[in-house]
Amino acid sequence: MRKNKNEKIPLLPLRGLLVYPSMILHIDVGRERSVFAIEHAIAQDNLIFLATQYDITVENPESEDLYEIGTLAFVKSMTKLPNGTYRVLLEGIERAEWKDYQEADLFPVVDVIGTPDDIEKSSETEALMRTLLTYFKKYTEISKKVTKETFDSVASIEEPGRLADMIASHLPLKMAAKQDVLEEYDVNERLEWLISRLHNEEEILHLEKKINERVKEAMERTQKEFYLREQMKAIQTELGDKDGKGLEIAELRVKLEAANLPEGAYEAAEREIERYEKIPAASAESGVIRNYIDWLVTLPWSDATKDQLDINKSEEILNRDHDGLELVKERILEYLAVRQLTKSLRGPILCLEGPPGVGKTSLARSIAESLGRTFVRVSLGGVRDESEIRGHRRTYVGAMPGRIIQGMKKAGKNNPVFLLDEIDKMSNDFRGDPSSAMLEVLDPEQNNTFSDHYIEEPFNLADVLFIATANDLSSVPRPLLDRMEIISIAGYTEVEKQSIAKNHLFPKQLKEHGLTKSQVRIQDGAILDIIRYYTREAGVRGMERQLATICRRAAKLIVAGDKKSVTVSSKTLEGLLGKKKYRYGQAETTNQVGVATGLAYTQVGGDTLQIEVSLSPGKGNLLLTGKLGDVMKESAQTALSYVRSKTIEFGIDPLFHESLDIHIHVPEGATPKDGPSAGVTIATSLVSALTGRKVRREVGMTGEITLRGRVLPIGGLKEKALGAHRAGLTTIILPIDNERDIEDIPETIREGLTFHLVSQAEEVLEIALEELTK
Repeated sequence: MRKNKNEKIPLLPLRGLLVYPSMILHIDVGRERSVFAIEHAIAQDNLIFLATQYDITVENPESEDLYEIGTLAFVKSMTKLPNGTYRVLLEGIERAEWKDYQEADLFPVVDVIGTPDDIEKSSETEALMRTLLTYFKKYTEISKKVTKETFDSVASIEEPGRLADMIASHLPLKMAAKQDVLEEYDVNERLEWLISRLHNEEEILHLEKKINERVKEAMERTQKEFYLREQMKAIQTELGDKDGKGLEIAELRVKLEAANLPEGAYEAAEREIERYEKIPAASAESGVIRNYIDWLVTLPWSDATKDQLDINKSEEILNRDHDGLELVKERILEYLAVRQLTKSLRGPILCLEGPPGVGKTSLARSIAESLGRTFVRVSLGGVRDESEIRGHRRTYVGAMPGRIIQGMKKAGKNNPVFLLDEIDKMSNDFRGDPSSAMLEVLDPEQNNTFSDHYIEEPFNLADVLFIATANDLSSVPRPLLDRMEIISIAGYTEVEKQSIAKNHLFPKQLKEHGLTKSQVRIQDGAILDIIRYYTREAGVRGMERQLATICRRAAKLIVAGDKKSVTVSSKTLEGLLGKKKYRYGQAETTNQVGVATGLAYTQVGGDTLQIEVSLSPGKGNLLLTGKLGDVMKESAQTALSYVRSKTIEFGIDPLFHESLDIHIHVPEGATPKDGPSAGVTIATSLVSALTGRKVRREVGMTGEITLRGRVLPIGGLKEKALGAHRAGLTTIILPIDNERDIEDIPETIREGLTFHLVSQAEEVLEIALEELTK
């Protein structure tokens, strides 16, 4: 075939197989598209292009699933086998690259640009060929996998390119390495690569031979030791030492010497071994002492992991595993930078606070990977007993160390990344206060001599990187909170959720459900619809459940044979997930009287609250419903007093409280609600109901109100802004003292919101209420 000649040629994808030029081999073909491609090649000019798949599990590969460089081949024959497949005899012609991939009626076709090897041999090429043959001969002598006849036939090849290809075909190379050889057009480079590879293979084969010899010697030694031990048991039985305790004591002493214990712990272990040696094996105390010695010699007293202090690699790992969370990643990188400069730094106590499903636990795993440290997780949810942290004293039956020491043993190193999950779920009762015991664990000034009641000897926790997680810090005791650096994770924007679903969650669910990207595809619009209409959360756990549902139902369709592949779009989403669960857009569809939208901060992130005020004839009674807490009830009383003091300014009847009952209700009455930040929202609803002025539906507000109408600052602005954005609000009213917190809100959210900073309630009313129409 002429060089760089373009022709439209059928394409045959190969799974786990690669054909070099000048190779002649049989392959079995079973895929229908492949059979059609070969039949077309035979009917045309017997030419076919062979391209290897990246992933052998892909059943119907597309252009992006194939290597771009393959082999142009000649179909010599095709025979149908009894099992329904076809055996095809192919001969490789030359390296080639496919272009312009097109799907024909039944098979793909491509344009092919062939590149034959340069057959001219320079002195350098001749030298490389001789060196390569020398190494290949050594390889055949050591490996015994290549026969002498094969070597003789290879050695007779004169063309350098063909020689390299034939030797490559006889080496145990992985598919990626074989493809590298195929893609190397420069013959000299190809020869040098194979020389280097054969040199490595020779070293590996020598090592394998040494290992086999050592294994053989070890097996002979083991058999000898077994024989001697049996003899020892017989002697010990004759002497009355049936348990062979002397051998056990010797093994314990060997473990003790290898454990590298601190002086105090070493002396304690030595003392206990002496006691164990004197106590009869039948004694109940014998088992207790033996268990204690095992704990002492297996704890990682001085065995540490060397940190990978490469800040660029750490940043790459954090960005690979997590979208968003810039503040958290920045704090970790700062820690690594200081560690790299000082070479020594006590681990900070980080506390990741945020709603469920925002990636707190998985972030801790990524931190461990970025540092090259082992990772251990301890769940503190439901811990009520102080002994679960400090351990039990050995005088108790069934005593054992606390969760901290157990975690250190599990880690096997004395400087792991230690995750204290759900630290806000600890509580106390008559068995003690575990949060007080946790103070010693998390205090950098004390944890270098942490004392467990079971171990009794001080254990150094100073090099441990503790990371705690919490949903709500209000339940964490203040002294414990003071020892931790709080990093809040408010939640994710829609753009971040889309990226997380596309890059992390959907591929994960495909793998867990045994599906491939070619079998189930999901469009960006469908992911956005899942976020808007099927979930309402700060994190992504609910979205992952919806993606799992899609994968399950797609798997059923594919297994049942109804479909070969499923594409999830906005149109097909409802058929897979059912009717939409949530309404996306404005919290209210129209401007209404007596209904204002407030912004709330809950344990599951930011949300909106509709506060309704209804007036009815009565005697001035105030009725509050919606399962409100004491603070919120007081905010309602404060707002009412403020409105009564401003009746003339607002155009309200000063005596309205004598003839009207006021009912303030916050929907979702089963959900507890509390906090002072609803003050301005309640005041706005009251003024709207009493004046008849409608509240603008696109406005959300937050702020504590005083009797004089001052608007005081609030917390959780970032979370509230995310909740407002999810609800479709476009205007946010907030206290002027919260201006500094606006920078914490993601830029994509800030662009879609208009912020009004106020200091007085009158400013809130002017923005939120419509003017009366005459």
